[in-house]
Amino acid sequence: MTEKYKQRIIDETVKKYLNIFGAICIEGPKWCGKTWTSRHHCKSEILIGSPEGNFQNRMLAELAPSTVLEGIVPRLIDEWQDVPPLWDAVRYEVDKRATPGQFILTGSSTPKHKGINHSGAGRIARLKMRPMSLFESGYSSGIVSLKELCDGKISPKLTGEVTLSNLTEYIIRGGWPGNQDVPIKEAGLIPSEYIKAIVEDDVHRIDDIPKNRKKIQLLLRSLARNESTTVSNKTLKNDIKEIDDEDIDTRTIASYLDIFERLFLIENQKPFDFNIRSSVRVKQSEKRHFIDPSLACALLQLNTEKLIDDLNTFGFLFEGLVERDLRIYAESFGGKLYHYQNYLNQELDAVIELEDRNWCAFEIKLGANQIESAAKNLIKIKTQIEKEEKSQPPKVLCVICGLSNAAYQREDGVFVVPITALKN
Repeated sequence: MTEKYKQRIIDETVKKYLNIFGAICIEGPKWCGKTWTSRHHCKSEILIGSPEGNFQNRMLAELAPSTVLEGIVPRLIDEWQDVPPLWDAVRYEVDKRATPGQFILTGSSTPKHKGINHSGAGRIARLKMRPMSLFESGYSSGIVSLKELCDGKISPKLTGEVTLSNLTEYIIRGGWPGNQDVPIKEAGLIPSEYIKAIVEDDVHRIDDIPKNRKKIQLLLRSLARNESTTVSNKTLKNDIKEIDDEDIDTRTIASYLDIFERLFLIENQKPFDFNIRSSVRVKQSEKRHFIDPSLACALLQLNTEKLIDDLNTFGFLFEGLVERDLRIYAESFGGKLYHYQNYLNQELDAVIELEDRNWCAFEIKLGANQIESAAKNLIKIKTQIEKEEKSQPPKVLCVICGLSNAAYQREDGVFVVPITALKN
């Protein structure tokens, strides 16, 4: 298995945390590679969801949680959330052993606190894992480091030609490890099956509250139509009523959105406010994203031809792709991803806040013909912050582009970087 393992950006963080904490919990969507990555770092394992012996591992964990913790460390406990008391058992064992690197837990959903008595703070560190970035899946050359870019340190480089068809493939295929070698004509099947599994099974197993499959499907389709936007729950309700001729109340929407977050199906982009005393009011809406843009693509039943024929939708899905990657890259060196909107109708597609509180501003554009307007917007907002707001301006201004063949810095100081050249 080690020979087949494809390195992931999170690997270095896993190593670091195992040297510090008694246990780590790697959380994220199903099929994103959590088990493979955990197996790469563990020395023994127990798979709670294994059907062998009529699910004997799960029954053993339910009857005597401490017994499944016995084994060479680090010991992997896969899908621990199927038996929530395992969390407290791990926490207790970590306290007793008082040695780092004892356990690796994985989970594809976050259970309510039923059956969990202790948060595990200081003992169990949580790490978020996502589908693969373009660099991890081999579709980015990685000749430009985001970390170095955020320090303003890149040199001009030719990065190679990219076509619209290339970009549609990256969106349709997504970052699912098992989908990377599937022919592009069939690549939409895995995201489609993922959605089907969520609707037919996962949302109903996460708690005991009855749910309406049809309304879940309607909400998912509305989220897909509103990918990479800051629409409210009320707008989602109106969208469903207008497009699908159905109705769903906002309380149900809020309840289902919470479930989607607990299943790591969606991951919204929080708003950034560079100065809480600013005279310009900052909007506090989150930008909506699926954990991977391939899921929105599957819900809208888009293939390569349909995406190219609808460049508006293409642009929003491309933005979701870029922001997925920016989040993965930034978190590897302690950065956090946000977006920015104010009530002067000014916005930044992405903001990365660094550990030293400096921040970098990004615009995301599909075509190279949009670089000029994007650069002007970045400069305009930076100037306003410097002169009117008297706040700390962005350290770096950058346009992330789809159809660009070079990484460089413009005469006005704005960087231009193709997403297919970026890594952490």
